[in-house]
Amino acid sequence: MTAVMNAVRARQARCAALGFWPGPIDGIDGNRTRAAYAAALTAQKTRGLLFQHPSGVTRVHWHWAASGYAASTEATAAYHALILGDGEVRWLADPAAQRAHTQGANGGAIGLSICAMAGANERPFVWGRAPIRPVQVSALARETARLCRLYDIPVSRWSTLSHAEIQPSLGVVQKNKWDITVLPGMAGPADPISVGDRLRDLVSRELSTL
Repeated sequence: MTAVMNAVRARQARCAALGFWPGPIDGIDGNRTRAAYAAALTAQKTRGLLFQHPSGVTRVHWHWAASGYAASTEATAAYHALILGDGEVRWLADPAAQRAHTQGANGGAIGLSICAMAGANERPFVWGRAPIRPVQVSALARETARLCRLYDIPVSRWSTLSHAEIQPSLGVVQKNKWDITVLPGMAGPADPISVGDRLRDLVSRELSTL
């Protein structure tokens, strides 16, 4: 059976993001998971906050749309917001509404997608007709920072992550997704978590200015 982002797995990811390690993100409600949850609840209460935002939003998933720089019909139907070629952020749905952007892991996740990478190929690497632009990466970081502040989402490998990180970080199997494993200035794709760390660093810098 393919793993999905069930309630326990989502809680484990939230605990990890808050700094309370529940053990493997495996969807099993064991002793470590329960202890991490109790500790996270206490810590959030101390801050005057609930375990998670009342909307249920706990994560931001980064994607590219495998499109040109404009909003495609497919991208408009799948994501919460798109980042166009000039860096404009176009919102399509309420962040709390569920959209079909990440297989088995849509609940509680905002799908934020860069309109780019039409015709790209991972191996052998080809940028395609619409390589990601630096202005789009900057917009992705700024918008993620805004969402993190609004929804109490920590910048972490379990709560602000790319589609390519979903399987290694959250344990939910995906279908050969390599977005986002390459950024402007890189010679080719790299380890998804290391690329995600670069994006998270940019988000953290943006948060420091809010």
